[in-house]
Amino acid sequence: MDLRQEFPHPPHILIADDDRFVRDLLETYLTDAGCNVKSVVNGAQAWEAIQEDHPDLVLLDIRMPQIDGLALCGMLKNNPDTQFIPVVVVTALDAEDEELNAIEAGADDFITKPFNSIMLLTRVRSLLRLKRLHDDLESRNDLLRQVLNRYVDQEVADIILTDPERHLKLGGETREITVLFADLREFTHFSASHPAPQVVDIINLVFDEMVELVYKNQGTFDKFLGDAIMAFYGAPISGENDVYRALRTALDMQQCFRRLQAEVPDQLLEPLGLGAGIHSGEAIVGNIGSERLMDYTVIGDTVNVARRLQETAKPGEILISDATYRLVPEAEVEFIGPQYLHGRDSLVDVYTLLDLPD
Repeated sequence: MDLRQEFPHPPHILIADDDRFVRDLLETYLTDAGCNVKSVVNGAQAWEAIQEDHPDLVLLDIRMPQIDGLALCGMLKNNPDTQFIPVVVVTALDAEDEELNAIEAGADDFITKPFNSIMLLTRVRSLLRLKRLHDDLESRNDLLRQVLNRYVDQEVADIILTDPERHLKLGGETREITVLFADLREFTHFSASHPAPQVVDIINLVFDEMVELVYKNQGTFDKFLGDAIMAFYGAPISGENDVYRALRTALDMQQCFRRLQAEVPDQLLEPLGLGAGIHSGEAIVGNIGSERLMDYTVIGDTVNVARRLQETAKPGEILISDATYRLVPEAEVEFIGPQYLHGRDSLVDVYTLLDLPD
């Protein structure tokens, strides 16, 4: 049996057995089948070898010095970094209770000495196939995590991947969320009076910092809108302090922008300012678009109010609605009064956010 015909790269097999004859026999079989094989004589050496270079499969004996096979198997299966490495117990013990002990320790298969070479290689091939499928799935999940991390932080991405059928399907649901818009003031004039490469460098510098603050506060980045960014809190994962974290993000953004104004050479950012608007309420949240191309976003009047507040905000100002303030009454604010917002018939009570308690 030649495993090279099925696996693009030679499988890496670790053998742990204190019997030299068995080690040599297993190594011969597996090497002839196209595997890269490493052999050790006890459990301690095996554990060290596994930590240095995770094998694709481990063959081990039960009775070994220092660390026996069952203990080693348990160590492998209880370690998140090695728990999916297949383990085959190869032993001269032929009692059902020994096989049961091996399976309870986490062994994926059990072979009794003396063993048939064809049977051994068949079982090894079967477990290597499963390992390859698992590795392929992990690679796809890693790629999906990289994509998700463009919109949400790592913790939220991991939660989404626990139930992708729910979180990544086309469609939406009504949720209570808080929407944040932040926009660069006087950027149109800045763009007209500076070279295009410099304009791009500046906006990338600012947006890179702002998006990181969204992630830091466990928000969901939605999109760039010219010289503005949009984020929301409460989806896909909601928590008790979603509104607080949205307000904290806006305060962090203003502090960060002031720092950038002081750090950027030639006072390039001095003519610019940052205005922000925040509103809380119901919205449709989900993947909008087509099965081929979709955008995870929020739609509804809540979004429109947040954007109008941002458009009304002066440089350095954070405007929040009464609906948001009532959810975080401990926030330090200044009441501006009822305001007409473009596109709305009714007045909205508006506050300037000044600070938040830690």
